[in-house]
Amino acid sequence: MGTLSFDLLLGDVRSLKEKRSVVRPIFAELHRTCAVSVAETGDQDLHRRAEIGLAVVSGDTGHLTEVLDRCERLVAGRPEVELLSVRRRLHSDED
Repeated sequence: MGTLSFDLLLGDVRSLKEKRSVVRPIFAELHRTCAVSVAETGDQDLHRRAEIGLAVVSGDTGHLTEVLDRCERLVAGRPEVELLSVRRRLHSDED
């Protein structure tokens, strides 16, 4: 299993409602194109920041890395957000 956590700075967002309108399409695209589970994992009360976490399960480490790389590129390429940091973790059976 692999996980990514993104710390995002949102553009011209003035309310939590506007934040949802920016974050939801990112969730949908990640889920649709990469088949990952996605959730907002932090900064729920801040309207210009978002922490997004995702997880993917695969028995093949190469495939897992490829999917995580694709997710990272997708989020980094979104013009409406600034990617401040990414945390990646590959989990083993011993975790």
